[in-house]
Amino acid sequence: MGNEIELKFQMAPRELRKLKAARTLHRRPPKKEDLLSVYFDTPKHKLARNGVTLRVRRHGDKFLQTIKSGGSNGSFERGEWEHEIKGAVPNLREVHGTPLAPLLTKKLKRRLRPIFETRVHRTSMLVDKNGSRIEVALDEGKVRAGRQSVPISELELELKRGKAGDLFKLAREMGKLAPATLSLKSKSERGYDLIKDAPTRAVRTEKIVLRRGMSTADAFRTIGRSVLRHIAANEAAVRRSDSEGVHRMRVGLRRLRAAMSLFSKLLGDQETERVKSELKWLTGELAPARDLDVYVRKEIEPLHGAAPARRGMKKLAGALTSRRDATFGKARAAVESRRYRSLLLDTLQWLETGDWAKHQRRYGHLPIEGFAADILTSWTNKVMKKAKRIRQLDSQQRHKLRIAVKKLRYAGDFFGHLFASRKAKKRLPVFKARLTDLQDRLGALNDIQVHQKLAPKLAAGKPRAKAARAQAFAIGVVSGREQGEIEPLLNAADKNARKFSHIRAFWI
Repeated sequence: MGNEIELKFQMAPRELRKLKAARTLHRRPPKKEDLLSVYFDTPKHKLARNGVTLRVRRHGDKFLQTIKSGGSNGSFERGEWEHEIKGAVPNLREVHGTPLAPLLTKKLKRRLRPIFETRVHRTSMLVDKNGSRIEVALDEGKVRAGRQSVPISELELELKRGKAGDLFKLAREMGKLAPATLSLKSKSERGYDLIKDAPTRAVRTEKIVLRRGMSTADAFRTIGRSVLRHIAANEAAVRRSDSEGVHRMRVGLRRLRAAMSLFSKLLGDQETERVKSELKWLTGELAPARDLDVYVRKEIEPLHGAAPARRGMKKLAGALTSRRDATFGKARAAVESRRYRSLLLDTLQWLETGDWAKHQRRYGHLPIEGFAADILTSWTNKVMKKAKRIRQLDSQQRHKLRIAVKKLRYAGDFFGHLFASRKAKKRLPVFKARLTDLQDRLGALNDIQVHQKLAPKLAAGKPRAKAARAQAFAIGVVSGREQGEIEPLLNAADKNARKFSHIRAFWI
């Protein structure tokens, strides 16, 4: 077994050709290969569901069988087992000691079949960097599943010997030669996306699995990798102005910032603050698109034909459509920017080799279950204390409570499975459900506050007098409808808060 430590980047074909021509990469003669790789799994993708890939690659007259594991949750380190075999069919006698072995039942053997393939022309070379040796591979080709295919245009950097920090340094140097966006998806994952017809679809969060006994620092890395992977996975959806993709990327950004807050005892250095600032920047670039989209879908469209504001609603809907298109354009420009590309690479490097890890504080070595229990206790007490006074809170204080509730809910997602007793399994769903109810009510109240600030801006401008009056009247109708929702929402939030105050800790 070997550990494969690599970084992968998506590039436009013309940019990949720039790298091929770059003199700085040709201190050694490049190696050129045509690679055909066939991936095997069951019809229900049992290997993929267990984080295992099985591939047979043809290289000339030779066949190389590769089993990989890990790399989930955005890790750039994967377990890898390779054997030369005879023929294009997997040799299942060569799986002893691999993660495939426990899955290899008679039924799985019968159902194993090729499900997609990659055809790649690879140009590779070895580069020495500060005593480290790194393989640079430039791949052009296709992932194909049946009649469907998507292009491959990738840069891969694999650390053969040396320090992970040198891998990142080389990645930055190559990024100056040609724009490249960090990709946290392997070719096999792109193949599965193709089968599901989801290469550009908005992506939900993936399950994060922490092991009891692992260090708090390693747990933080695992969470951070997974969430960063979720952010990057929604880039394609944001590029095509998919409102759900914008929402999902914002969820990922909030989850990562929440994780940094929950693990603040480990952090606190300047590098952490810089990463946090960049995450906040991207959140801000996406926020207008999401806010306007929610306003249009939840408030304007339901009243589209309502009398007496029918004419004004039509005018308002038209004006908002133009504004919404502009905000989605802003979100798209953000994820196509150099700043966004740097954000992804900087955040991954910070997770893997940042100063916070080099100067691990006393909490970094603690088993995660103890640290998690302390976090859950302190944040639950904080939420309960504020929620008891929910009727006395102003809009800004309710906003802060909403954020605290959201962080606590994310903590339940991150840490819940660490506590597996019968009591914990019974209490955890109640804990999550009551937090979700409270968050939903507070979220609806916050949306109204956002819309109330948005309304005057929408009414501004100097259109024709009649159109202006009709549009302003429509805005007034919407605002009045929302004002009428505040009291019922406050009552519901108060009731949810009282219910949450009676929850029993699942982590004790």
